[in-house]
Amino acid sequence: MLRRVLRLSALLLLVPMVSSSGAFSQQSSSEEAPVPAYNSGPPPKGAKLPDILGPEQLWGANSQNAFQTHAYELARKIPAVLHQQPCYCYCDRIGHKSLRSCFEGTHGAQCATCLKELYYAYSMNRKGKTAVQIRQGIVRGEWKQIDLQTASAIN
Repeated sequence: MLRRVLRLSALLLLVPMVSSSGAFSQQSSSEEAPVPAYNSGPPPKGAKLPDILGPEQLWGANSQNAFQTHAYELARKIPAVLHQQPCYCYCDRIGHKSLRSCFEGTHGAQCATCLKELYYAYSMNRKGKTAVQIRQGIVRGEWKQIDLQTASAIN
């Protein structure tokens, strides 16, 4: 009986020491989340990538708002830039390779994160920013400032 009490006491003393030393560490809120998948450069010359959908290929819930179809028009103008951007909806978990992947199907029309990042990337590209500079802004979260209700006016 005494041994059992001593073992239990020792266990109760060890658990707080082990967990505070990091053995059971979790990502703290001050640590940055990992950057989602992206490509560090444009697609290689001659690479055959899936086409970005045309706005005419969207219907129903994917085309209820002008900003949805307009996003696909803009995506077709900057595919190499989008190829080099991460997507913070973390769709890389479902196989997407970059923000470009979101607009190869209807996912981009259904996701506010993808749409805001697209409009941010397009706007920054029009201002002369490089793909790397755009990516840095996306990582900093600057895309969150985009208002989708007014985004269809971006040209």
